[in-house]
Amino acid sequence: MSALALAPLGHWLQRHGSLIRRVQWVVVLFYVALLVLPAVSPLPDESAHIVNNLTIFAQFVFWGIWWPFVLLSMVLLGRMWCGVLCPEGALTEWASGKGRNRAIPHWMRWGGWPFVAFSLTTLYGQLVSVYQYPKAALLVLGGSTAAAAVIGYLYGREKRVWCKYLCPVNGVFGLLAKLAPMHYKVDAEAWRSSYHSAIRIQPVNCAPLVAMRQMQGASDCHMCGRCSGHRDAIALTARTPNHEVVRLGAQLATGWQSVLILFGLLGIALGAFQWTVNPHFITVKQLVAEWLIERDILWPFAENAPWWLLTNYPAQRDVFSWLDGALVAGYILGMGLLMGCALSAIVGTASRLLGPWQRQRFYHFSQALIPLAGCGVFLGLSALTVNLLKNDGVPVFWIGDLRLLLLTGASLWSFWLAIGITRQYAASATRRWAALGAFGLALALVDINWVLMFWIW
Repeated sequence: MSALALAPLGHWLQRHGSLIRRVQWVVVLFYVALLVLPAVSPLPDESAHIVNNLTIFAQFVFWGIWWPFVLLSMVLLGRMWCGVLCPEGALTEWASGKGRNRAIPHWMRWGGWPFVAFSLTTLYGQLVSVYQYPKAALLVLGGSTAAAAVIGYLYGREKRVWCKYLCPVNGVFGLLAKLAPMHYKVDAEAWRSSYHSAIRIQPVNCAPLVAMRQMQGASDCHMCGRCSGHRDAIALTARTPNHEVVRLGAQLATGWQSVLILFGLLGIALGAFQWTVNPHFITVKQLVAEWLIERDILWPFAENAPWWLLTNYPAQRDVFSWLDGALVAGYILGMGLLMGCALSAIVGTASRLLGPWQRQRFYHFSQALIPLAGCGVFLGLSALTVNLLKNDGVPVFWIGDLRLLLLTGASLWSFWLAIGITRQYAASATRRWAALGAFGLALALVDINWVLMFWIW
């Protein structure tokens, strides 16, 4: 699709901002209803299904449709979900318009928050079984929404400070948006020429705090369209999906983005999806339990933790002991550390094979793993979709083939990105293929873990 074909869409979004705000409030109401009503309803019994039980329906919508396809939308449309539909974004911006307009504190600008927030939310969600129980979903998702509103009220004026710095999925969305085939392109020459124009320039409120004049990639832009046509220099434009990672990665890639990819999406997230099906987890639990019993250390077996700290639903025969919680946390964090270190070593070796060590090149090279990382999170979340459909008797015989197709496609895309990145740094074909050979080990390591989860365990 050409730039000329996309530009009118951006201009339409700019002209219909009030309509978008009304749509956002409809989404907010739907979101609140799906969070609150199941949390105050009795838990479903074995006869409950998607079509006849609000709790199961909400579970299917949130974890089966909403989150997986929001991730997919980032790759297809950039962060248009954030700018047009996200309820947290709408609430934090609304609260900011009514709030105290304080300056953003220095601690909030720390670059590591996207990784820390994602990791802690993922870990906590597993400990309280956020996918299975509505009270846990209300606590995790509702708590995030309440925090967004509070941050909005305290800081900025009609800004999305929460989205910019503290949102648990901001970093993930920013990474996936690098692959989007569209972005708002800034014409630097037209921007400079606008300073000499006799026409009065109307200011634009960029809620996610993007420096519009210097905007190059799509990671921070919420694709809301407010800046479309600004100074006759900004327009929604098509680009190749590889453009931002390959061409701009050398200057836009950061260390914290690499940490989020290697330790977060390909480590902690993988562990969160994997621990429930890993048979060795049960074996380790039995060994640890025997060791504790032999030494008369019995308090870890207590099941008295509140539901908001560890899963505790006796009527559903689903209760975590302190030992369970410690082992789940250990597995998830251990996978994060193990996969992160292994992938860092592999990618670092691949980067070194291109020439003398350069930290920025390592950051750039690690971004080639974004397609595979995003695909893994999509498959992990959609596993709940499959289970819910199975429980309702919907045939899902095709899911294995689809998963294999997606993993293969994502791996090839990552390898394609790696080819483009190596061309930026090494003229020698020998160096490039040596680096690509090493990078292939990273792809294999990730794919093996998904094969174990979906086809072996």
